[in-house]
Amino acid sequence: MPLTKDQHLDRTQAPKRILALDGGGIRGVLTLEYLDTMESILKARTGRADFRLSDYFDLIGGTSTGSIIAAMLACGMAVAEIKKLYRDLGNSVFEKSFFRRGILTPKFPAEPVQRALDMNLGADTTLDSAKVRTGLMIMAKRLDTGSPWPLHNHPGARYYAQDGKLLLSQIVRASTAAPTYFEPQEIEISSRDGSVVKGAFVDGGVSPFNDPALQLLMLAALDGHGFRWQIGKEKILLVSAGTGTYKQTFSSEKLLGMTAAEQGLRSLQSLMDDTGRVNQAMLQWLTNCLTPWTIDRAVGDMKADSANGPQLATYARYNVLLEQKWLSTEVKIDWTADKLAKIAEMDDPSNMDELADIGRLAAAVQVKADHFPSTFDVS
Repeated sequence: MPLTKDQHLDRTQAPKRILALDGGGIRGVLTLEYLDTMESILKARTGRADFRLSDYFDLIGGTSTGSIIAAMLACGMAVAEIKKLYRDLGNSVFEKSFFRRGILTPKFPAEPVQRALDMNLGADTTLDSAKVRTGLMIMAKRLDTGSPWPLHNHPGARYYAQDGKLLLSQIVRASTAAPTYFEPQEIEISSRDGSVVKGAFVDGGVSPFNDPALQLLMLAALDGHGFRWQIGKEKILLVSAGTGTYKQTFSSEKLLGMTAAEQGLRSLQSLMDDTGRVNQAMLQWLTNCLTPWTIDRAVGDMKADSANGPQLATYARYNVLLEQKWLSTEVKIDWTADKLAKIAEMDDPSNMDELADIGRLAAAVQVKADHFPSTFDVS
């Protein structure tokens, strides 16, 4: 019998299981292959043909494209169903236009995204709706105040009465509103004194939490968010799935020859890369890390730091490096640098088949049944 949402959120019922999904535009197709493999492993373990990831995970959270997938999972959709919807969405949303360059106007209109979200999540579905079957967090950034907003559905949160009434499709659209790609989402917010203000929200990837795993761990543990779950390597399982990491490098001569605007954009992208690396290092340090990644040449894969750290949770991270050497070694794909640069584009739906192939091969290698210890089985 699947757990109810109240049981998923109940702090007295331990252990707890958390799923974190990165942003990355159309590269969310890659994430779905990881989720497909997870669903297959856990479905076989339960023996239930109607098993859903929302039955296993007590909290699912995402940023940007990850927020779309997270919301659909939390509403009880099967991964195969989301795959089809996601492909339809990708083809309808990312239609390029000569008149939209992302400079004076966003590259893509927001209306197709909003229509698809309304259709698949329900135009009237609120964040606190019974349609949402487990804990859900949507990572957004309120640009007019410059503050990250992890919007979630735990009734113990300080702002639950206001945030719970927000429309799910609207806040997911806000989380996907990447600057230059889509216009910001305006949302009316009811404050505690009863007044209504308007906020301009953009993609949660503009915050430190494009990979929302660290934010989700803080959400579960910190008093103010209301969850107040017990922490420890046998109390919380944190599973994180990426959309592929691609790092474009330039010679100093080429960088110095760029316009000031382009140098600024490259600097911002570098800042996002740095934030992702710091988040990963923090998680490997703070948890019992089952999938150690090399952070940099100085600290390596931090196995000793994980073993000797506070071990606030058991943690697994799945991702691919869109680099020639890594792909050739790990998944036996040999592509040119130009091919990789094209595949890494976040707004090209023609890449979906190849991204799915990469994700499927990587999931077969990386996702293991023992990353879901029996300690965390749902009783």
